[in-house]
Amino acid sequence: MALWITLGVVFLLILWLIATYNTFVKLKIKIDNSWSDISVFLKKRFDLIPNLVNTVKGYAAHESQTLEKVIQARNVALTVPAADVAGQAAASQSLTTAMRGLFALAESYPDLKANTNFLELQTALQNIESDLSNARRYYNATVREFNTAIQQFPGVIVANMFGFKAREFFELENQDEARNVEVKF
Repeated sequence: MALWITLGVVFLLILWLIATYNTFVKLKIKIDNSWSDISVFLKKRFDLIPNLVNTVKGYAAHESQTLEKVIQARNVALTVPAADVAGQAAASQSLTTAMRGLFALAESYPDLKANTNFLELQTALQNIESDLSNARRYYNATVREFNTAIQQFPGVIVANMFGFKAREFFELENQDEARNVEVKF
C-alpha cells in the first residue's frame, strides 16, 4: 500500500514538473513572438524613414544636419542585434529624438506640410508608431507574466532546474520618449 502511495506521489510530481516546464516554454515562446512583432514594426519604421527624409529634403535641402541626424539614428538602429532589448530601446529613443527634430523642421515649411506624399508618410508613421507602442506593451506584459511565473514558488524550482532566466523589459531611459512621435501639422 505504501508503495502505491509513493508511486502515486512520484507520478503526480512528475506530471506537475512537466506541466510547469511546458508553461514556461509557452510563455517563453509568447515573449519571442511578441519581440518578433516589435522587430516587424521597427523594420517598417526604418523603411519609411528614407522616404520621409527624401520628401523633406526636397523642401529643406539646406537643413542637411537635421536630415543627417535622422538617417544616422536609423542606421545605428539597424545595426543593433535583434535580440538586444536594451540596445533596441536606446536606438529607438535616439531615433525618436531625431524624428522630433525632423518634424520640428517641417513646421517651418508650409509647402511641405501640404505635400500629399508627406501627408501619406506622416499618416503611415503615425500608424506604425501606434502599432509599435502596442507591441511594446504586449511584449512587456508577456515578460512580466514569464518573470513572475519563474520567480514564484514552486515554479522557481523548475525554472532553476531547467535554466529559465528572467527576461528583460523593453524600457526607455527617458520616459518622455515612450510617447508616440507627434506628427500632427
